[in-house]
Amino acid sequence: MNKIARLSLMAAAVMSLAACGKQEQKTEAAASAGASTEAAASGETIVKIGQVSPMTGPIAHLGKDNEYGATLAIDDLNKQGVTIDGKKIKFQLVSEDDQGDPKIGTQVAQRLVDAGVVGVVGHLNSGTTIPASKIYSDNGLPQISPSATNPDYTKQGFKTTFRVIANDVQQGASLGDFAVNNLKAKNIAIVDDRTAYGQGLADQFEKAVKAKGATVSKREYTTNSSTDFSAILTSIKSANPDLVFYGGMDAQAGPMAKQMKKLGIKAKLIGGDGMQSPEFIKLAGDAAEGQYASICGMPREKMPGFADFDKKFKAKFGTDVQIYAPYEYDAVNVLVDSMRRANSTDPKKYLAEVGKTDMTGVTGKIQFDDKGDIKNGAVTVYEVKDGKWVEKATSGGAK
Repeated sequence: MNKIARLSLMAAAVMSLAACGKQEQKTEAAASAGASTEAAASGETIVKIGQVSPMTGPIAHLGKDNEYGATLAIDDLNKQGVTIDGKKIKFQLVSEDDQGDPKIGTQVAQRLVDAGVVGVVGHLNSGTTIPASKIYSDNGLPQISPSATNPDYTKQGFKTTFRVIANDVQQGASLGDFAVNNLKAKNIAIVDDRTAYGQGLADQFEKAVKAKGATVSKREYTTNSSTDFSAILTSIKSANPDLVFYGGMDAQAGPMAKQMKKLGIKAKLIGGDGMQSPEFIKLAGDAAEGQYASICGMPREKMPGFADFDKKFKAKFGTDVQIYAPYEYDAVNVLVDSMRRANSTDPKKYLAEVGKTDMTGVTGKIQFDDKGDIKNGAVTVYEVKDGKWVEKATSGGAK
């Protein structure tokens, strides 16, 4: 009898849990139906656009910066009121956190496909953007990265991949030219974080400086989660370089600059766009002064729409732009501009229009080549002076 009673109780518990699960599903379905009804009642059609960036982890500040850029674009579009194919459109951002992890990147890419997004802005890191791009390609979804600079992203032959920022062939060449011609560097040490972005940029930089006659006396490696570089920097100090290049993000570059100063390394530190942020200055403290980094774009003062964008950004989010938010904003608008020209929000119909883009965004002129790279991508090198990034040199840019 006791056994029967226990089994009866267990069966009742299972049925209760199943009922709860069904109730939750009904609640979610009702919430979804409610949103659709609301849109239908106002005569609007919901169109979902995906956004992916690392919003947790060491570079979460950059991921949130990207998300803020997309959010502002969606808000502005909805305020303007967009009509496509005779339908009033209400855009909805579906944001995902890939944590900067390639495996999670592919998982969230599939999640966005399943959610019914019609296009994707992202990912932030090259290491997540590249593997995720195959999933978007297989499903015919346009993908525009605002920040992935590894050239391999657009070399895969996918018709769905685009970027609104210069790539690392351009960035590496510009940094190499600046290092040798402006900084007169002859003996250079290189460190990278072994990611698709960090290693890829370091390889391009090394190629560029060697072509100009400089010597790379040390090539060291770290990870994108390290914060202790004492062993690497001690080895570099022995080579007495006049410049240290770092391929990686600001979360490592800041502590690296501090530790270089502590060890008495007199060489300047230079890096790419992942380092050119307010966060680097914050993390490096007084060691940031006199260090260099590039950004794949025009100086903000010369961007045609940055002043207005910056004002709205600060008013809405109460914080400064980090790096890529303006490019994220432009990427969303490229997708919608393509939908307007195709008179359709169906990716099968508007994808062909993305490659034909010819518009001026916040960041400048946007046109794509046959691979999906932005034409005439600009690269600007900055130096930290009095606690702020100050423009030193700009190459490229739309004529």
